[in-house]
Amino acid sequence: MSEVAYAIADARPRVVAALAVHCRDLDLAEDAFADAAAKCLEQVDPPRSIAAWLMTTAKRKVVDAIRRQRAEARAIEGAAQTTEMADILTLPEPIADERLRLIFICCHPALAIEARVALALKVICGLPVAEIARLFLTSEQTMFQRITRAKRKVRDAGIAFELPARKAWAERLDAVLLTLELAYTAAYQDAAGERDGELSGEVARLAMMVAELLPKEPEALGLAALVLLANARENARVDDDGVMVPLSQQDATAWDVEAIEQARLWLDLAAQEQRTGPYQVMAAIQLTHVRRAFDGQTDYGVITTLYDALFAMRPGPMVVINRAMALSKVQGAERGLEELNAVDAEQLKNARPYYAARAELLTQAGRSAEAASALDMAIKLDPPRAERLFLERKRSALLEQD
Repeated sequence: MSEVAYAIADARPRVVAALAVHCRDLDLAEDAFADAAAKCLEQVDPPRSIAAWLMTTAKRKVVDAIRRQRAEARAIEGAAQTTEMADILTLPEPIADERLRLIFICCHPALAIEARVALALKVICGLPVAEIARLFLTSEQTMFQRITRAKRKVRDAGIAFELPARKAWAERLDAVLLTLELAYTAAYQDAAGERDGELSGEVARLAMMVAELLPKEPEALGLAALVLLANARENARVDDDGVMVPLSQQDATAWDVEAIEQARLWLDLAAQEQRTGPYQVMAAIQLTHVRRAFDGQTDYGVITTLYDALFAMRPGPMVVINRAMALSKVQGAERGLEELNAVDAEQLKNARPYYAARAELLTQAGRSAEAASALDMAIKLDPPRAERLFLERKRSALLEQD
């Protein structure tokens, strides 16, 4: 990513938020920013202040569009003439980070939680609709309609693009945490950072900022620990050939021990609040995995039990898939397949982890032809390069066996 492109990506949440505050229309704010960003990339000599240039250019597009629509023309035009970029970027807010602030704003309780999260993933994190759909295990068309309806409700209901008082943050926290979880999931699946190398680090930063802002919210601490534990394994996730390395095969000596210790401290703080939730359990699962860096062992019995607890708190097919993989380490591949077969395959037809898990268990069970078929399905679902190379390597190994 070029320096200009990086500066544009960095400015996006601030500019989109500022535009949305004025026009109350997320579609218009996004379109205006996209147009301004394209023009910025065409400049022979990049502007000195890219954020200010983007704001000025995008604001003109907003004003022109609203004039054409004959809606709030005078108010928006006046704001465009009198509001300076410096004023917009230095508004006194309890959250100093523009991207995190906009996530809290998008997670308005007037919207259904899935709509809030999908909207935040699209507008703030910039994830493609197809990727958001895969995270929610639904079709791209369904997700597009969901996001469109959410934007329309924001516009028609006149929902304010303003951060609520701190006492009202709690009613938005679940959606904020889910947004960060899914954004990190999307980034984590791209082991080599091919599609957006900055996203995982940015989400980790935001998750830790939420934990620091809300130190008495155990689930915020749990998510921070979860993300930090995943980041701790970053250096071991891809081999020298650019191929993804599964967790169980990673070189534990390459893991970041200091990050693991910090995550453990986050979990200890969360436990003091005596309100256990799914993020704390997910973090505990990952903490059990990374104990291998200290004693060389992975207790899959404990991991399976933790997945049982997670399913009781937040049942879902992805929990079943992960539990099946852990169970197979204790009771064998066929037992894992029994668990996996209980999942609705139709619901998971667009989920790569499902087919990858099936392929792994079928391979262990000696059912090579079925394993190769499952790998074919996973490869068809457009995995990032590192994962695709891993899946293709496994398939080649199966063919060589035959």
